[in-house]
Amino acid sequence: MKVFLTFLAFIVFVYCDAQKKYSAIHKKVLVYTTADKTDDRITLTDTLHFSHMGQPVETQVCVFVDPSQKFQKLIGIGGALTDASAETFYKIPEASRQEVLKAYYDTINGIGYTFGRTNINSCDFSSDSYTYVNDNDKALTSFNVAHDEKYKIPFIKEVQKATNGKLTLFVSPWSPPAWMKDNNDMLHGGKLKDDYKQSWANYYVKFIKTYEAKGIPIWGLTVQNEPMAKQTWESCMYTAEDERDFIKNYLGPTLVKSGLSNKKLMCWDHNRDLIYQRVSTIMEDPEAAKYIWGIGYHWYETWTGSAMQFYNVARVHEAFPSKNLVFTEGCAERYDAARINDWQWGERYGTSMLNDFNNGTVAWTDWNVLLDENGGPNHVGNFCYAPIHADTKTGKLTYMNSYYYIGQFSKFIRPGAQRVITSSNRDKLQTTAFINSNGKLAVVVLNTSDDKIDYRLWINGDAAQTTSLPHSIATLIIE
Repeated sequence: MKVFLTFLAFIVFVYCDAQKKYSAIHKKVLVYTTADKTDDRITLTDTLHFSHMGQPVETQVCVFVDPSQKFQKLIGIGGALTDASAETFYKIPEASRQEVLKAYYDTINGIGYTFGRTNINSCDFSSDSYTYVNDNDKALTSFNVAHDEKYKIPFIKEVQKATNGKLTLFVSPWSPPAWMKDNNDMLHGGKLKDDYKQSWANYYVKFIKTYEAKGIPIWGLTVQNEPMAKQTWESCMYTAEDERDFIKNYLGPTLVKSGLSNKKLMCWDHNRDLIYQRVSTIMEDPEAAKYIWGIGYHWYETWTGSAMQFYNVARVHEAFPSKNLVFTEGCAERYDAARINDWQWGERYGTSMLNDFNNGTVAWTDWNVLLDENGGPNHVGNFCYAPIHADTKTGKLTYMNSYYYIGQFSKFIRPGAQRVITSSNRDKLQTTAFINSNGKLAVVVLNTSDDKIDYRLWINGDAAQTTSLPHSIATLIIE
């Protein structure tokens, strides 16, 4: 009886502790801002204090936060460590290289990236098409990653050092070797031949184990980059049924048999538009679904205005809450140096990240971390923007405003942070919030309008008065 009463008292204590309201009244708020037509770039612009407010009236603009309502935990934010990024990195002076590493991976003087992606075989952001085996080597006896030793592997190791060994890295293939495909070409789509499905599954294992033997841990992998895109660069087509069956019959069992069942396997890895149809087709087969840890997705075709289709991400999260959502790629395409400072680039990142997190996403990955003065190198001329561009002739670095918009999240919302409820009573202010493992609450407020908006940050009846500048993003840190 005594043991039962002790246990009951413990349960009551835990319940009561959980019901305690978050009190903001004695806390200060540090406001970090990035804003158009100002010099503010993740700049500490204000320090706020809470006072009691109670019930707001309709005319008062508020951002409401409820730290008691908690959701997914963040795994990380970062960008892709491609051949193009690595090659550009080694074409600039050492001082510029160190600046890039500090800018991305330093938690104090940079934006604190911890997450990354790299390519298996070549992709468009490679200077050439390549694989790791000789032609027609079905047994993969010739497998080696000598190609990557020149730029990519040393670059990834520099990033590992910059993150103190805390880089979380996943890998993706753009295409199997040409001889494994029905079009005998790494480019222009094509499909994996039946006779090579097991060999291709073995290829992932070879890549992961080879990289890990070289001191590069691999956290996860996607099945195929953009499996519905017939591109002029490396690409391979899978229907939802093709991907389901390849996972179920080849890749999933092969990872398990090879001792790699702990690697986080993600399906889809393409746009938000077809995400529900693809995921539901795979998840409705329990023999395929059991191998899937999560779902990767991109923003292309669906990345402007209401067409961003965040509701499709929400539908997947509602239907399959046990699976994890990861934004695996996004960038501004069709590089034009004359438009590198357009404010729209940052706002698109801010809009996407905020809404993706609010719909359950656990990690967010930009595309190339670094590109040259032409938006490359890219062996098919598919030049794009990156948050940092390097002039390989002078070593000068150009920071796009997208770098600062991403940093408003990655610098202040750290791995392990848990999303909490936040809402706004005005459409012009979008918001998300996370509570970090150190207890600090980070509230992001995005304003893509032309208006300067006074508002109150409201938590459990206490509020702090502040202002959102036109075309700005601010992170409010409640200490």
